[in-house]
Amino acid sequence: MGGFFGAVSRRDITLDLFFGVDYHSHLGTRRGGMIVYDQADGFQRQIHNIENTPFRTKFERDLHDFHGCCGIGCISDTDPQPLLVRSHLGLYAITTVGIINNQEQLVERYFSDHGHQFMAMSSGKVNSTELAAALINQKDDLVSGILHAQEVIDGSLTLLILTQQGEILAARDKLGRLPVLIGSNEAGHCVSFESFAYQKLGYHDAYELGPQEIVRITAEGYETLSAPGKEMKICAFLWTYYGYPNSNYEGVNVEVMRYRNGAIMARDEAEQGTAPDVDFVAGVPDSGLPHAIGYATQSGTPFARPFVKYTPTWPRSFMPANQEVRNQVAKMKQIPVPELIEDKRLLFVDDSIVRGTQLRETVEFLYESGAKEVHMRSACPPIMYSCKYLNFSRGNSDMDLLARRTIQELEGDEGQKHLEEYADATTQRGQCMLRSICEKFGFHSLGYQSLDGLLEAIGLDRDTVCTYCWDGKE
Repeated sequence: MGGFFGAVSRRDITLDLFFGVDYHSHLGTRRGGMIVYDQADGFQRQIHNIENTPFRTKFERDLHDFHGCCGIGCISDTDPQPLLVRSHLGLYAITTVGIINNQEQLVERYFSDHGHQFMAMSSGKVNSTELAAALINQKDDLVSGILHAQEVIDGSLTLLILTQQGEILAARDKLGRLPVLIGSNEAGHCVSFESFAYQKLGYHDAYELGPQEIVRITAEGYETLSAPGKEMKICAFLWTYYGYPNSNYEGVNVEVMRYRNGAIMARDEAEQGTAPDVDFVAGVPDSGLPHAIGYATQSGTPFARPFVKYTPTWPRSFMPANQEVRNQVAKMKQIPVPELIEDKRLLFVDDSIVRGTQLRETVEFLYESGAKEVHMRSACPPIMYSCKYLNFSRGNSDMDLLARRTIQELEGDEGQKHLEEYADATTQRGQCMLRSICEKFGFHSLGYQSLDGLLEAIGLDRDTVCTYCWDGKE
């Protein structure tokens, strides 16, 4: 997906920027970038490939070349960025998070004459950050340009712009699908995707942007340049999966939500009489663990870690490009604790079940290690739609998703007309899908968190939370 960090101060911000961006490494695996502005020496920029090497090891050697009192940086799952742009609006740096589904249409509509060109990436596609900048540059000022870009883009666009005036413009996407937070300290201000990133650096919470709000940030303070919109659709997966445990979004802490979510699952299963009799409740590392702790606490069943992941040499975000090697690394990372597996009935909670790619191997690994029973729970409902607003759960087709693929196998095209029914475990179709997945993967039972239960755990007004990937509602 991606994340960003920026800072403006009365002192040098290089180290704050370095550590602030590094603290977003869990959000992307492909590119990292930093750009700093100094009034005397101008912009200094570096972009590195971080597919197989952590951000910090690539950028540590660059730190002595960076100096300045303002800068922005990013972790990107897509394009190389930040970009440096020269236009009638001046020279500025820009980094974006989001997705542009209508890239080709926008290029054709706005830039099809002979006077425009874009640098193509190796895939042949346009860099989405470059396209966003080109759309911004169509207007007479940055604020009008940002609003224009957000209006014509199908998808989402959250961004930071660093100007030669020593200020940062931060813009949250049109419906606030991702967070943008401002921190402050005695010397200046910062802007971040993750709140814990600046708290660890000595900044304290100052402000959280509303949907489509645009704010100017300087060392002295921040001001709203374009007021927030009234409608918000913040992504629920911030809490269930990709948000870091220490972070808060819209006042709701990630780790606390996950405990609450697991407890609600256990509560509802007990009321419905579907809770299995097991020896241990466990979480699939890492983001499944807090959901499992909540489930175990509510159910009164001991929590355990029957296997752990060995990450010193292969952290989650850094995997080899070769698929065969990736598969072998995934197997090598799972280290069993035989005393907690052999002849035991285990219930595992995972943050989500998207494509089920590694799930089969995990279950086989548990049975090979001596498990008597393996029960699986998903901390969110069945994913029925590929996300079209962010880079989570995206694929070539909705049929890449385990739930949709299973429905197609069960009922063909007719089944695709009854997705809401299949997502409801109390219906005949819902039960049929659960049984089919259990048979396919070797589970003794399978359960998904209900959408109502998930929204209860988040605790926000349900109309303000995006649930598109589960119910298809925009």
